[in-house]
Amino acid sequence: MAVPKKLLIVDDNKNILSTFYKFFNSMGYEVKTASDGLTALKLLKDKSNIFDCLITDLVMPNISGVGLISIVKKEIPHLKIIAMTGYGDHPGALASEAEADIVLYKPIELFKIENEVSKLINQKNDKQ
Repeated sequence: MAVPKKLLIVDDNKNILSTFYKFFNSMGYEVKTASDGLTALKLLKDKSNIFDCLITDLVMPNISGVGLISIVKKEIPHLKIIAMTGYGDHPGALASEAEADIVLYKPIELFKIENEVSKLINQKNDKQ
């Protein structure tokens, strides 16, 4: 039996968080959610949480997605990161600069994002 892949999904929109949580859970992932970058960092620093992939919105209160990505890339460099934005190219360019693995633009088809998550996680596992 395969170990479920662990995702951390960060978005300040509760409907998006809920939809993503239910979708990825139904696909067999173990999912934790955070409604802002600060909460996400607390979850990431908790050593009992080892995530395979971080999916984060870019425009959020407290710590932005771009700030979160920058911190995570320094502290947990192996963690795969997908950035999402509904605000066009500028935040997307910032996310790329902060070294997000993939930048997707909202609205996002759930099966498309799951496909990207799966590819990223399997890429990581192939290198180990």
